[in-house]
Amino acid sequence: MARFAQIISTGRYLPEKVRTNAEIEAILGEEVDQWLIENVGIRERRLIGDDEVTSDLAVNAARQALERANLSPEDLDLIVVATDTPDYISPGTASVVQYKLGATGAGTFDVNCACAAWVVGVDIASRYIATDPAYEHVLVVGAYGMTRYIDWHHKKTATLFGDGAGAVVLGAGDRPGFLGANIKADGSFHDYMGVFIGGTVEPTGGAGTRRQVLEIRKRFPPTTNNDNWPPLVRDLLRKIGRPVSEIDKIYFTQLNLRTIEYVMDVLGLPRERTHTTMDKWGYTGSACVPLALDDAITQGIGPQPGELVVFCASGAGYTMAAAAFEWTA
Repeated sequence: MARFAQIISTGRYLPEKVRTNAEIEAILGEEVDQWLIENVGIRERRLIGDDEVTSDLAVNAARQALERANLSPEDLDLIVVATDTPDYISPGTASVVQYKLGATGAGTFDVNCACAAWVVGVDIASRYIATDPAYEHVLVVGAYGMTRYIDWHHKKTATLFGDGAGAVVLGAGDRPGFLGANIKADGSFHDYMGVFIGGTVEPTGGAGTRRQVLEIRKRFPPTTNNDNWPPLVRDLLRKIGRPVSEIDKIYFTQLNLRTIEYVMDVLGLPRERTHTTMDKWGYTGSACVPLALDDAITQGIGPQPGELVVFCASGAGYTMAAAAFEWTA
């Protein structure tokens, strides 16, 4: 009998601390509020607490997803953490999440392809479930603590980023489920934006070491996502043999509201088939796609059984990923 990965529950966690555009203005000493609202869609963002680390965000989102699925941590066979803000360079944050959850039977690994990592993680986890009966329940959580690396006096980064975590539990079923994915990259952008200190290129530690901060060293072309998301989605839909017009719900990386509106129009999809969260949570990287999904569900406007759902994400690197599901939850 064929096995398919199905999304059986979602969960989320947002830190308590809120930083508004007005507070950013006070730090920067210049007006940014109206520009951010009109051009990006961000009004405020959440900041990881002084007593929190990335694994804590992931664990809180995971607990909610497990509770909604009526599962215990011991029911998990695999934990995939999608993040480029890990607790440590090594070991992986998924091992920390396993320990904090008490998911003693679960294997663990991290996925880091920047903000596309959650979609890639869902793709990988879905294939585990489809091909190996030992995997019945897999947790995939996108967790983001990027404000730990923000220079709050640097306008291009201080205005955008927020923290949070979004999770799904995938379960095995006998009908789709997961339909397929499309992963692309353009590595020529690898040195444009990132936290470049702390690896083998420039290790931390020792006298004169620079602080780890998120840096934009080169400017991405302003239409990068506008140009790449539509063909990424179209190629995925061709791959699974479905027309783009049949997409019922599509959730994007929550970097820029205007980009999402543009791409919906280019794809010929009504804008009400997507959902955005950057206005209240800022740009939450690898967490933003599952956060948008969970927020839509909790508002009663999420996917319905039988609907075609697409996730589309991109991030520094430049990495891109899209995945399609027939909704079963």
